[in-house]
Amino acid sequence: MTERPVRKQPQLHRGRVSRTEQLTPHMVRVVLGGEGLANFSAGEWTDHYVKLLFPIEGVTYPEPFDIQQIRAEMPRDQWPVTRTYTVRSWDPVKGEVTVDFVVHGDEGVAGPWASSVKPGEEIYFLGPGGAYAPAPDADWHLLVGDESALPAIAAAVDRLAAGGGANAHVYIEVADESEHQPLADAPGVTVQWLYRDGARVGAKLTEAVQALSFPAGEVHAFVHGEAGFVKELRRHLRIEHQIPRERLSISGYWRLGHNEDGWQASKREWNAQVEAEQEQNTTAG
Repeated sequence: MTERPVRKQPQLHRGRVSRTEQLTPHMVRVVLGGEGLANFSAGEWTDHYVKLLFPIEGVTYPEPFDIQQIRAEMPRDQWPVTRTYTVRSWDPVKGEVTVDFVVHGDEGVAGPWASSVKPGEEIYFLGPGGAYAPAPDADWHLLVGDESALPAIAAAVDRLAAGGGANAHVYIEVADESEHQPLADAPGVTVQWLYRDGARVGAKLTEAVQALSFPAGEVHAFVHGEAGFVKELRRHLRIEHQIPRERLSISGYWRLGHNEDGWQASKREWNAQVEAEQEQNTTAG
């Protein structure tokens, strides 16, 4: 009888805020460093992510901080709030990890923290995870996302620029022109910024990708962001263009009307249902 593999526990790290930067009106960059990152490493994937742990006000946690002990011994409503964010970059020489946050005033947990945190303050986090990087054997790449996917897309463009010679179509949707950010200059990479200006999230992304005349050859696609438009584009890419699942990194980072806790609780089931529906449509076609 084959033994079931033991699930590896994510590694805990303690980051100290080195500096922050207001990139755009609604995006703040936080750079973390310090000796608490001695065992941190990233770079294999361009969509590396960490799970930041925000303590509940008024709750005392064990010292040294042990998330497994907390989850085993403390009531669930006293567990730190977890929020998932992409690693924009990792500098192993300086020992610094950069994380970009979308901020909407006082809304949420992580955004207000990023807006107000000061150098020297610390935060615990788990990770990194990750599963995507532009495949070097692809004939071309398709990168699509809203603000939540922008750090991962920017990291992927950095990778393509460093490799040279890759062809890619990149579509990024943000609230308006003030949210535009410079990306690495990569030959063969065409970047199109789409500004919602009040339109439904993802509507312009969906329209742009559906209008794209696909180049010849095998594509490797990355499509992430609000779950509604991701579902539409998943169907378009899987059914209309017959792109195999192994050539797609596609999932909802968030969903309108849900906070991360609610979305993560239903995400696995939602994705499975969407995939099953689209497999049926593919077979029927």
